[in-house]
Amino acid sequence: MHHQVVSHEEWVAARKKHLAEEKEFTRQRDRLSQARRDLPWEVVETDYVFEGEGGRATLTDLFDGRGQLVIYHAMFNPDTAGPNTTWTKEAPCFVCSYWMDNFDRVVVHLNHRDVTMAAVARAPYSKFAAYKKRMGWGLPVYSSAPSDFNFDYHVSFTPEQLAAGQAEYNYRVDPISIGSEAPGLSVFAREDGKIYHTYSAYARGLDMLNVAYHYLDIVPKGRDEAGVGAMWIHRRDEYPD
Repeated sequence: MHHQVVSHEEWVAARKKHLAEEKEFTRQRDRLSQARRDLPWEVVETDYVFEGEGGRATLTDLFDGRGQLVIYHAMFNPDTAGPNTTWTKEAPCFVCSYWMDNFDRVVVHLNHRDVTMAAVARAPYSKFAAYKKRMGWGLPVYSSAPSDFNFDYHVSFTPEQLAAGQAEYNYRVDPISIGSEAPGLSVFAREDGKIYHTYSAYARGLDMLNVAYHYLDIVPKGRDEAGVGAMWIHRRDEYPD
């Protein structure tokens, strides 16, 4: 790794120039965040069924009494696990696990801002709950297997879509390259007795949820993923010594 080395005065001048760009980015981010909050909502018409710690649950139950709900769509379907998937018969996708590690500890703070956060996967609840215990997570996890929730929010693909080799993901129809599951996040609001879908993001749209990536973005080597992408990631208890 080679970088230019300069005097302190030159370093400060370069830092101030970059600071101006950072401030403009912050202002742009604030505008984009407001525009995101101002997006129109759609009513959720389907009575989705989930399985959680207390047994059968509805989408309303997942709010846990709060007015806002963030769901992380974890890639975990034991029925389709294989050598080319990032999940196994017993564990969710290792990259999804990295993301869930990043927000597990902030859930309690979100709860005090009228936000519930949960992870949902196609796997049976017993398998997801066992993995949650293994990882030491506190966030609630649910299985969406009893319903079409994952398919309706375009993070799980039907056998027909897999056979055709393409499906809608990230707001476009593309070839399926990662198997039956894909990562995503969906946001819901509860008002006047109705549930509304307010936002969903996929693929690189999830980057802003990963604080570890934000730290890597400020160190000299950055994410250091050239040529391997996110394949360097391991589950937290599977990194080599």
